[in-house]
Amino acid sequence: MQDKGVGALIRAVNLVLMSVTISLWLTVGTGQAGAVVEFPNVWEQSQPPHLLGYLARPDGSGPFPAVVVLHGCNGFSGASATIADRLKSLGYVALTIDSLGPRNSSSECGHFFIGQATDAYAALRYLSQQPFVDPDRVAVLGNSMGGSSALFDVERGAIEKMFDRKFRAAIAYYPSCRGHSAIMSAPTMILIGDADDWNPASACREMAAQPRDEGARVDLYVYPGAYHGFNLRELRPGIRVLGHWLEYNKPAALDAWEKVRTFLAEIPANPTVDIPDAR
Repeated sequence: MQDKGVGALIRAVNLVLMSVTISLWLTVGTGQAGAVVEFPNVWEQSQPPHLLGYLARPDGSGPFPAVVVLHGCNGFSGASATIADRLKSLGYVALTIDSLGPRNSSSECGHFFIGQATDAYAALRYLSQQPFVDPDRVAVLGNSMGGSSALFDVERGAIEKMFDRKFRAAIAYYPSCRGHSAIMSAPTMILIGDADDWNPASACREMAAQPRDEGARVDLYVYPGAYHGFNLRELRPGIRVLGHWLEYNKPAALDAWEKVRTFLAEIPANPTVDIPDAR
């Protein structure tokens, strides 16, 4: 009993420290007005047992559609929260998960990290239990590693089969498309630059070209001259990370955001109705 008490105390201290870390991210050069929230992981035996995230929600009682936001391989940052705030401005509840802090990891770059994809389902369950969220209109959106996790979340027959409640749509900014099936359980949009030397657009083209008669639609948009991270204003000027070039591209970013806005607006309230192919 004493060991359990010590373990609970350590967990509580760690959660407080992680909450402070997220709060610091939010106050350094940003104007976020959301809240840090804690919610259970997908299963009782999951590690970590609880997760943290940044929740942004529109004014009013709702219920509103929602988006789970997944960060890149370097973890939660102010940029992650900014995406949630921009979604809030469009009328969505947005929850950005910190998938690395609770695992005491500073980076998962270059690793196969499935934990983030299951974290998304923990966030989906949490959001679906909130009275201000429409549980039948929750999408997932991710950048880079988060984009790859978003693809895993809706790839038919993969982890989605373990959960009764499903995502209604997925948006993946510059994901790694290697090894992914094109048969998705929900409409999916991929946004990537043709100059991306971290996650090549060619792999996404090959994925999108696969037969998918039994799956939902997959929309692929490839931006000429755009690099990895093209939608992140923080990448001005561009920088080199682990041998790869990252750079903001305003025209591509603006066009991609407009496509995100339109795509999310098409999510139907009826979960048995698929989003029509508007291409």
